[in-house]
Amino acid sequence: MLIGVPAETTVGETRVAVTPETAKKLKAQGHTLRIQSGAGVAASAPDEAYTAVGAEITDAAGAFGCELVLKVRNLFDNEAALVKPGATVVGMLNPFDAAGLQRLASANLTGFALEAAPRTTRAQSMDVLSSQANIAGYKAVMIAADKYQRFFPMLMTAAGTVKAARVVILGVGVAGLQAIATAKRLGAVIEASDVRPSVKEQVESLGAKFIDVPYETQEEKEAAEGVGGYARPMPQSWLDRQKAEVAKRVAQADVVITTALIPGRAAPVLVTEEMVKAMKPGSVIVDLAAPQGGNCPLTEAGQTVVKHGVTLVGETNLPALVAADASSLYARNVLDFLKLIITKEGALNIDLNDDIVAACLMAQGGEVKRK
Repeated sequence: MLIGVPAETTVGETRVAVTPETAKKLKAQGHTLRIQSGAGVAASAPDEAYTAVGAEITDAAGAFGCELVLKVRNLFDNEAALVKPGATVVGMLNPFDAAGLQRLASANLTGFALEAAPRTTRAQSMDVLSSQANIAGYKAVMIAADKYQRFFPMLMTAAGTVKAARVVILGVGVAGLQAIATAKRLGAVIEASDVRPSVKEQVESLGAKFIDVPYETQEEKEAAEGVGGYARPMPQSWLDRQKAEVAKRVAQADVVITTALIPGRAAPVLVTEEMVKAMKPGSVIVDLAAPQGGNCPLTEAGQTVVKHGVTLVGETNLPALVAADASSLYARNVLDFLKLIITKEGALNIDLNDDIVAACLMAQGGEVKRK
């Protein structure tokens, strides 16, 4: 099969969908790879690394003009025009981007959004949300440590003792757990909060204290369990109690990292302006939910700002700041997904009886297929 890997054109996107490692494996399976010149440079993969494993270096038209196109982000209009009708596009196509999916359908392309894969054991090796969130959690702590003008660990020196930084992490999914682990390695004292009681054990196993908010009704308990690994919107009664408890911890924190997201919806507000005003001067908030409106209303997407003496970091693509490893993990996710839609003989085979394939299919035959 002829596989194309274009360079990403989204502003700030440094990742690449195929690394020399996965290119070598695809080549061994008998595929022909056409990599757009410079596609992997920002991810520490120069053109020479691809040619060394048998890939061809081409221009944008050559990469887009293949029967299978592997991307990180969805196509822009000018890119869609370069893809042959009937071709297949695989990437993080954003299942909630109606305009983007319609663009694929209008161009008569078959599109697979890897973010839509079910969060099951079988799909773990192609779970792009987890692989990239893991990196985001790590980078969030590193950015916080850089912006915070004090030490993270406790230090005992001849000039006196420096207290350890107090870190509060709101939202304990993959990103939150990695943030806990990273902050712990840096010597911080950590507290974490999440609406799902099932994560308490994970939080404590990583050395953090879980901020407990009791559940008073059956409705609260059922909502807290979530669906498919994601939190559901909680009843207002519980949110009010959580807000009060979190406000106390945020006021004492040196660093707050927020990671709470609900797919397809605006990010919930966890840190209000009043909470920010109560924080110590020099404190730092890293808001991983910035692309979806932010967990703090003062966050400005794509900007780092100081408000009420607190530094708010609104980076919208943290994995792209760790491009080499982010690309490496993402490319492996892509490689494992391709095993489901390409036969051993190298032909495309879309089996809609496969739950992962069916869930990821976004466009086919001129129609948007997202359920």
